[in-house]
Amino acid sequence: MRRSLIAAAPALALGAGLSNRAYAQTEADELPDAATGWNAFAPVPPPPLVFQNVHGRRLTLADFKGHVLLVNLWATWCGPCKEELPTFAALAPKLKHFGGLVLPISIDVDGVSAVRGYFRQQDIRTLPILVDPDGNDLDMMQTNGIPVTLVINAAGMAVARLDGAANWNTKAVIEFLRHQARKIEPNPDGFTNV
Repeated sequence: MRRSLIAAAPALALGAGLSNRAYAQTEADELPDAATGWNAFAPVPPPPLVFQNVHGRRLTLADFKGHVLLVNLWATWCGPCKEELPTFAALAPKLKHFGGLVLPISIDVDGVSAVRGYFRQQDIRTLPILVDPDGNDLDMMQTNGIPVTLVINAAGMAVARLDGAANWNTKAVIEFLRHQARKIEPNPDGFTNV
Protein backbone atom coordinates (compact mmCIF):
# COMPACT_ATOMS: atom_id res chain seq x y z
CA MET A 1 0.00 0.00 0.00
CA ARG A 2 2.76 2.45 0.91
CA ARG A 3 4.50 1.81 -2.43
CA SER A 4 1.30 2.58 -4.38
CA LEU A 5 0.78 5.81 -2.42
CA ILE A 6 4.35 6.90 -3.14
CA ALA A 7 3.91 6.07 -6.83
CA ALA A 8 0.65 8.02 -6.96
CA ALA A 9 2.06 11.15 -5.28
CA PRO A 10 3.27 12.88 -8.47
CA ALA A 11 -0.06 12.31 -10.21
CA LEU A 12 -1.95 13.63 -7.19
CA ALA A 13 0.22 16.75 -7.07
CA LEU A 14 -0.27 17.37 -10.79
CA GLY A 15 -4.02 16.82 -10.58
CA ALA A 16 -4.35 19.15 -7.60
CA GLY A 17 -4.16 22.13 -9.94
CA LEU A 18 -7.65 21.68 -11.35
CA SER A 19 -9.54 24.92 -11.05
CA ASN A 20 -13.21 25.58 -11.81
CA ARG A 21 -12.38 29.28 -12.00
CA ALA A 22 -9.98 28.56 -14.83
CA TYR A 23 -12.56 26.51 -16.75
CA ALA A 24 -15.15 29.26 -16.33
CA GLN A 25 -12.72 31.69 -17.96
CA THR A 26 -13.77 31.10 -21.55
CA GLU A 27 -15.06 34.34 -23.01
CA ALA A 28 -13.51 37.08 -20.90
CA ASP A 29 -12.03 40.07 -22.70
CA GLU A 30 -8.94 39.92 -20.53
CA LEU A 31 -7.26 36.72 -19.41
CA PRO A 32 -6.08 36.44 -15.79
CA ASP A 33 -2.34 36.49 -15.03
CA ALA A 34 -1.16 32.87 -15.05
CA ALA A 35 0.96 33.54 -11.96
CA THR A 36 -2.20 34.22 -9.93
CA GLY A 37 -4.05 31.13 -11.11
CA TRP A 38 -1.59 28.27 -11.25
CA ASN A 39 -1.06 25.66 -8.60
CA ALA A 40 2.62 25.61 -7.60
CA PHE A 41 3.87 22.54 -5.76
CA ALA A 42 7.04 20.80 -4.60
CA PRO A 43 8.98 19.38 -7.57
CA VAL A 44 7.66 16.04 -8.83
CA PRO A 45 8.47 13.98 -11.93
CA PRO A 46 6.37 15.14 -14.88
CA PRO A 47 4.04 12.80 -16.74
CA PRO A 48 5.67 10.81 -19.58
CA LEU A 49 4.38 12.94 -22.45
CA VAL A 50 5.15 11.82 -26.00
CA PHE A 51 4.58 14.09 -29.00
CA GLN A 52 5.91 14.82 -32.48
CA ASN A 53 7.55 17.79 -34.14
CA VAL A 54 6.73 19.16 -37.59
CA HIS A 55 8.98 16.51 -39.19
CA GLY A 56 7.26 13.61 -37.40
CA ARG A 57 10.14 13.05 -34.98
CA ARG A 58 8.99 11.48 -31.69
CA LEU A 59 9.89 13.65 -28.69
CA THR A 60 9.59 13.46 -24.91
CA LEU A 61 10.22 16.01 -22.19
CA ALA A 62 13.62 14.39 -21.59
CA ASP A 63 14.68 15.79 -24.98
CA PHE A 64 14.50 19.25 -23.40
CA LYS A 65 16.27 18.53 -20.10
CA GLY A 66 18.16 21.54 -18.78
CA HIS A 67 15.53 23.97 -20.07
CA VAL A 68 12.65 25.53 -18.20
CA LEU A 69 9.52 24.42 -20.03
CA LEU A 70 5.97 25.65 -20.36
CA VAL A 71 4.17 22.59 -21.72
CA ASN A 72 0.73 23.53 -23.01
CA LEU A 73 -1.91 21.14 -24.35
CA TRP A 74 -4.24 22.95 -26.73
CA ALA A 75 -6.21 22.65 -30.01
CA THR A 76 -7.11 24.93 -32.90
CA TRP A 77 -10.83 24.39 -32.23
CA CYS A 78 -10.59 25.37 -28.53
CA GLY A 79 -11.76 28.96 -27.90
CA PRO A 80 -9.86 29.51 -24.62
CA CYS A 81 -6.74 27.97 -26.19
CA LYS A 82 -6.91 30.44 -29.07
CA GLU A 83 -7.20 33.33 -26.59
CA GLU A 84 -4.20 32.10 -24.62
CA LEU A 85 -1.86 31.10 -27.47
CA PRO A 86 -0.82 34.67 -28.44
CA THR A 87 0.43 35.21 -24.87
CA PHE A 88 2.72 32.19 -25.27
CA ALA A 89 3.88 33.51 -28.65
CA ALA A 90 4.75 36.89 -27.10
CA LEU A 91 6.46 35.25 -24.10
CA ALA A 92 8.63 32.72 -25.98
CA PRO A 93 11.36 35.15 -27.19
CA LYS A 94 11.70 36.60 -23.66
CA LEU A 95 12.61 33.18 -22.24
CA LYS A 96 15.49 32.36 -24.57
CA HIS A 97 18.15 34.27 -22.62
CA PHE A 98 17.77 31.90 -19.66
CA GLY A 99 16.95 28.71 -21.54
CA GLY A 100 13.18 28.79 -21.30
CA LEU A 101 11.01 27.17 -23.95
CA VAL A 102 7.29 27.09 -24.70
CA LEU A 103 6.10 23.70 -25.95
CA PRO A 104 2.52 24.05 -27.24
CA ILE A 105 1.36 20.48 -27.96
CA SER A 106 -1.73 20.39 -30.16
CA ILE A 107 -4.21 17.53 -29.78
CA ASP A 108 -5.85 18.28 -33.15
CA VAL A 109 -6.59 15.01 -34.97
CA ASP A 110 -5.36 16.62 -38.21
CA GLY A 111 -1.97 17.07 -36.55
CA VAL A 112 0.71 19.19 -38.19
CA SER A 113 -1.45 20.42 -41.08
CA ALA A 114 -4.06 21.89 -38.71
CA VAL A 115 -1.45 23.64 -36.57
CA ARG A 116 0.61 24.86 -39.52
CA GLY A 117 -2.50 26.40 -41.09
CA TYR A 118 -3.58 28.01 -37.83
CA PHE A 119 -0.11 29.42 -37.09
CA ARG A 120 0.06 30.82 -40.62
CA GLN A 121 -3.41 32.38 -40.31
CA GLN A 122 -2.55 33.96 -36.93
CA ASP A 123 1.01 34.90 -37.96
CA ILE A 124 2.52 32.92 -35.07
CA ARG A 125 6.24 32.55 -35.73
CA THR A 126 7.80 32.18 -32.28
CA LEU A 127 6.36 28.79 -31.30
CA PRO A 128 7.29 25.30 -32.50
CA ILE A 129 4.70 23.07 -34.15
CA LEU A 130 4.25 20.08 -31.84
CA VAL A 131 1.40 17.57 -32.03
CA ASP A 132 -0.18 14.66 -30.21
CA PRO A 133 -2.95 13.76 -32.68
CA ASP A 134 -3.98 10.68 -30.68
CA GLY A 135 -4.60 12.78 -27.56
CA ASN A 136 -2.67 10.38 -25.31
CA ASP A 137 -1.02 13.28 -23.49
CA LEU A 138 -4.44 14.35 -22.17
CA ASP A 139 -4.60 11.05 -20.29
CA MET A 140 -1.02 11.46 -19.09
CA MET A 141 -1.89 14.93 -17.74
CA GLN A 142 -5.00 13.46 -16.07
CA THR A 143 -7.37 15.98 -17.59
CA ASN A 144 -10.30 16.00 -19.99
CA GLY A 145 -10.16 19.72 -20.63
CA ILE A 146 -7.85 22.09 -22.44
CA PRO A 147 -5.95 24.29 -22.26
CA VAL A 148 -3.76 22.85 -19.54
CA THR A 149 -0.20 24.01 -18.89
CA LEU A 150 2.59 22.44 -16.87
CA VAL A 151 5.74 24.25 -15.72
CA ILE A 152 8.90 22.10 -15.73
CA ASN A 153 12.06 23.41 -14.04
CA ALA A 154 15.59 23.09 -15.45
CA ALA A 155 16.13 19.91 -13.41
CA GLY A 156 13.26 18.29 -15.35
CA MET A 157 10.72 18.37 -12.52
CA ALA A 158 7.13 19.63 -12.68
CA VAL A 159 6.63 22.59 -10.32
CA ALA A 160 3.32 24.21 -11.33
CA ARG A 161 0.16 23.57 -13.30
CA LEU A 162 -2.71 25.64 -14.58
CA ASP A 163 -5.94 24.27 -16.03
CA GLY A 164 -7.69 26.85 -18.18
CA ALA A 165 -6.66 29.89 -20.17
CA ALA A 166 -4.44 32.64 -18.79
CA ASN A 167 -2.07 35.41 -19.80
CA TRP A 168 1.43 33.94 -19.70
CA ASN A 169 3.21 37.06 -20.95
CA THR A 170 3.59 38.82 -17.58
CA LYS A 171 6.49 39.94 -15.40
CA ALA A 172 5.43 37.60 -12.59
CA VAL A 173 5.50 34.59 -14.92
CA ILE A 174 8.90 35.55 -16.35
CA GLU A 175 10.40 35.97 -12.87
CA PHE A 176 9.02 32.61 -11.72
CA LEU A 177 10.42 30.90 -14.81
CA ARG A 178 13.78 32.63 -14.43
CA HIS A 179 13.97 31.25 -10.88
CA GLN A 180 13.10 27.77 -12.19
CA ALA A 181 16.00 28.02 -14.65
CA ARG A 182 18.46 27.54 -11.81
CA LYS A 183 19.42 23.90 -11.79
CA ILE A 184 18.82 22.24 -8.47
CA GLU A 185 21.50 19.67 -7.81
CA PRO A 186 22.14 17.60 -4.69
CA ASN A 187 25.32 18.39 -2.79
CA PRO A 188 27.44 15.75 -1.03
CA ASP A 189 25.58 16.33 2.26
CA GLY A 190 22.25 15.38 0.69
CA PHE A 191 20.87 18.91 0.65
CA THR A 192 20.10 20.84 -2.51
CA ASN A 193 21.97 23.82 -3.87
CA VAL A 194 20.10 26.36 -5.92
